[in-house]
Amino acid sequence: MSAILDHLPEFWEGLIVTLQLTAASFLGAAVVGFVITAMRVSPVGVLRGIGTAYVETFQNLPLLVLLVLAVFGLPEIGIKADLLVTAIVVIALYEAAYIAEALRSGVNAVSAGQGEAARALGLTFSQSLRHVILPQALRTVIQPLGNIFIALTMNTSLAAAIGVVDLTAAANRVNLMEAQPIPIFVGAGLAYALIAACAGFVTGRLERRLVMVR
Repeated sequence: MSAILDHLPEFWEGLIVTLQLTAASFLGAAVVGFVITAMRVSPVGVLRGIGTAYVETFQNLPLLVLLVLAVFGLPEIGIKADLLVTAIVVIALYEAAYIAEALRSGVNAVSAGQGEAARALGLTFSQSLRHVILPQALRTVIQPLGNIFIALTMNTSLAAAIGVVDLTAAANRVNLMEAQPIPIFVGAGLAYALIAACAGFVTGRLERRLVMVR
């Protein structure tokens, strides 16, 4: 326990980076996921094909491989960025595939009559998707999106492998100095568990409120 208390500043700084990485990555993934979802349910065949290819590609590639490729491959073609920014972009693009799949399942759960009514009112495809379909679809996928957020939080620990000093990297550095892996990594694990528990609590509250509105 003393190993953790003596290095609280390092753990705190790592936790802040993890929270920043989680929040920024999820926000980016949500934006890209919405776009991919719109492409997958679009009446244009080419857009549907691109959206499907995106989801299939990122769901079948390991995140660590993508992180390593971005860090070591992009500089070879003249693209250089901060390690944290690189990690945020890669994780966001990766998790966007899962958000898009969750949102598509929500869109499919919306009655076809809703879309027909929107078209009858003169709404375009994008307008009906934005104002009619997606708001209803979101109500059905609150829990899956919460699970994706939790999985994303855990996946941010892979950023330590490319040099981002997050909570996992901070725990590893402290362990190299103190050589007490059990209390150090148990403490880091509890911090991740606390983030997941908070996300689960918020998700549950949102889901109950939206179900009541329905």
